[in-house]
Amino acid sequence: MPLICVGNLSVGGTGKSPMVELLIRMLKDKYKIATLSRGYKRKTKGYALADDKTTALDIGDEPMQFHLKFPDVPVAVGEERLDAISQLLHDNPDREVIILDDAFQHRAIKAGLNILLTDYNNLFTKDFYLPTGDLRDLKSSHKRAEIVVVTKCSPDLSEIEKQKVTKELNLQLYQHLFFTTLIYGDLYKIFTNEKLKLDHQTEVLLVSGIANPQPLQKKLEEHCSAYQMLEFSDHHIFSIDDLNEIKNKFERITTTNKIILTTEKDAVRLDNFKTAIEKLPFYVIPVQHHFLFTEGPKFDALVTGFIQNFKKQ
Repeated sequence: MPLICVGNLSVGGTGKSPMVELLIRMLKDKYKIATLSRGYKRKTKGYALADDKTTALDIGDEPMQFHLKFPDVPVAVGEERLDAISQLLHDNPDREVIILDDAFQHRAIKAGLNILLTDYNNLFTKDFYLPTGDLRDLKSSHKRAEIVVVTKCSPDLSEIEKQKVTKELNLQLYQHLFFTTLIYGDLYKIFTNEKLKLDHQTEVLLVSGIANPQPLQKKLEEHCSAYQMLEFSDHHIFSIDDLNEIKNKFERITTTNKIILTTEKDAVRLDNFKTAIEKLPFYVIPVQHHFLFTEGPKFDALVTGFIQNFKKQ
């Protein structure tokens, strides 16, 4: 069946979750789709399918984010992807397409369409292997991808810069190259979805447990009066001590116009502290990929064309 893999060569921070969400939005009204992730840093093992009682501890933060935002799309996790696909199709035999989250290194499965992401500020061609750099896979592995997306570009990236990166990556003739920038949406209050517009009178305490918070930091530098950051490791499981640290640091901000801000991925890991957090001005900021050089329709056509051609075979 059509399998679409979203991955990278590095340990994280290239924008895989927003890319999976972009694919879900693109395909969910055309095909019966599902997502499959490993479920990194969850407290369970083996195959699991999200339901109304599922938490981030059961399936991991990113799959939980998909489940909350797209409740009609089956979201499953499993370390052994091949077995997990079989179980996912047993539970949902009508599925037509499966999106594999972070499965580029999972050689047991050969996806029909591989979408490889690389950060504009840390291109895989210039990166080093762990532990010196962030690479977890051979640079030559990029040749397995049909689509390569340079993420986190400046929104005003020039044609000259585009050509420089194109030359640097030196892709194969069969590979398609795209450039995206991150677009942040309006803030919404955690657990209630009450909207808030960020302005230059607001001071922000940023709570971040993601691989690369720099684009968000840049956003805050441009759109609020000041910000402080409490930084945790990627996929950090928050504890009561962490919550107390957040509260104490927030109370020490002297201005009255102040909020706490976190990412959608971090927000699903704070669900255990809902009662305490509801009393605070705790907000979430969503993010999406936006294709540069008006090439979004070309990307859509490649993905949907892959599925259509697969189904004709």
